[in-house]
Amino acid sequence: MTLGLSLRVGIDIGGTFTDFVVYHPDSRQIETFKLLSTPRDPAEAVLAGLEHITGRRPDFNGLGIVHGSTVATNALLERKGARTALVATRGFKDVLQIGRQNRPNLYDLTVDPPPVLVPKTLRFEIDERVDTHGQVLQPLDSRQLDALIAELRTCNAQAVAVCLLFSFLHPDHEQAIGERLRQEGFFVSLSSEILPEYREYERMSTTAVNAYVSPVLDRYLSHLEQAQGSDDRVQLRVMQSNGGNISLNEARQNGV
Repeated sequence: MTLGLSLRVGIDIGGTFTDFVVYHPDSRQIETFKLLSTPRDPAEAVLAGLEHITGRRPDFNGLGIVHGSTVATNALLERKGARTALVATRGFKDVLQIGRQNRPNLYDLTVDPPPVLVPKTLRFEIDERVDTHGQVLQPLDSRQLDALIAELRTCNAQAVAVCLLFSFLHPDHEQAIGERLRQEGFFVSLSSEILPEYREYERMSTTAVNAYVSPVLDRYLSHLEQAQGSDDRVQLRVMQSNGGNISLNEARQNGV
């Protein structure tokens, strides 16, 4: 391909092929091609495609890239995400397993329930309580955080989802926990940041998925970012499922 100025490149990683669409603004021509995906490291197929476009590896100069990927989806479907723990208000750590009463085959005793993303041994509770109006009924007992951190290290947790009751109305307790855990080096997903809405199961399950897949996405995006280098003229954006696109930093924190 002939390299133009300010090329716009669309990239989509699939299970079999990685697809490329290249728009040349000088000639207004569109070119397409595909390469075999590299499941072990999806970034390799992306970089190979960019080499095909630019003739140099890796070279993002003069490119505006919008990138869609199934890296996070595949990590979830194949159960290859980070080892994830859950922190909940005391008495509510099993919301993730109980789910809702409208789930299929509710009364069928012969059906095995689907595996829970965070097993019971990785679900923890902490003393605090906020009411339905966002008023604090029981302040967060920050003294429990030392013991919590020790347990998280013992169970080799790589990521932590934090989902407290009514934190979408009063996020302070989650933020205090998140700040401490991040200082200790854990990837932390807070429900008040990921899905600050009512309905405990939906908020908890979404937060758990985010904690599970985001470290995988982060490793992948870091590979691309290193190849990009420090050239601030490069525009590398990540597609969202709603059709929008976000920066790499946003994507690595919000893989869900």
